[in-house]
Amino acid sequence: MQLSKELQRIGLNANEAKLYLAALELGQTDISRLAKKAGVKRTTAYLIAAALKDRGLLSSFKKGKRPVFYAEDPRILLDQIDERKSIIASFLPQLLSQANLIDKKPVIRFYEGEDGIREIYKDTLRFPGKEILAAYTEDSIHYSGEDYWDNVYTPKRLKLRIPIRNLYPNTASMKKYAEAVRNQAQTTKFIESKIFNSEIEILIYGDRQIAILSFEEEVGLIVESPKIQQGLRALFETIWALAPGPAVR
Repeated sequence: MQLSKELQRIGLNANEAKLYLAALELGQTDISRLAKKAGVKRTTAYLIAAALKDRGLLSSFKKGKRPVFYAEDPRILLDQIDERKSIIASFLPQLLSQANLIDKKPVIRFYEGEDGIREIYKDTLRFPGKEILAAYTEDSIHYSGEDYWDNVYTPKRLKLRIPIRNLYPNTASMKKYAEAVRNQAQTTKFIESKIFNSEIEILIYGDRQIAILSFEEEVGLIVESPKIQQGLRALFETIWALAPGPAVR
């Protein structure tokens, strides 16, 4: 019974395992004795024997008018495994290249409601030590409330040593906020609000992640794409370089 289970683990079904074991035990034999030993019907035994022959585990020859069956050496199983490994190795690079193509396709995740938006912020903390680039709106600092920022998000971010570079609209409230978060591993530059009047927030983080949030609509997206991130990162760096005045730390 145990041998039958082990044979099933390597791909034989229950009847194939029983018939192969019966053939090993009986040696050269006819289909009737093989069927009886394996505990299967004679008509079924022919079908099973054919399947085992296809697998290279059973052979037959004619003795008079009747076929005689015998099991092949069990060590053929190891030979077959080696052969399969060799075949797989020959086309594995192609499989991996296909996997790489799949991996390069952008992944988009959608979030909704306050809990969903907090899930997006939580996702930015999955990359310890990696800088976050953020283009904020005034809605950003009010949406989740000071308690969330002061007691949840910022302590976790600082513990994970994740710095942020911020682009803020140049308004009184954003300047006040920038002053309030000094010494929290944040560096900020301001852009005139007439120019930087976006109503969405963009976060660039990790190796391939971009988050886009609309607080008024209470929706957000996380896009995972190295190419899209590369483009937005270049745009952020360009704006950062052109932003007037020194950075606030």
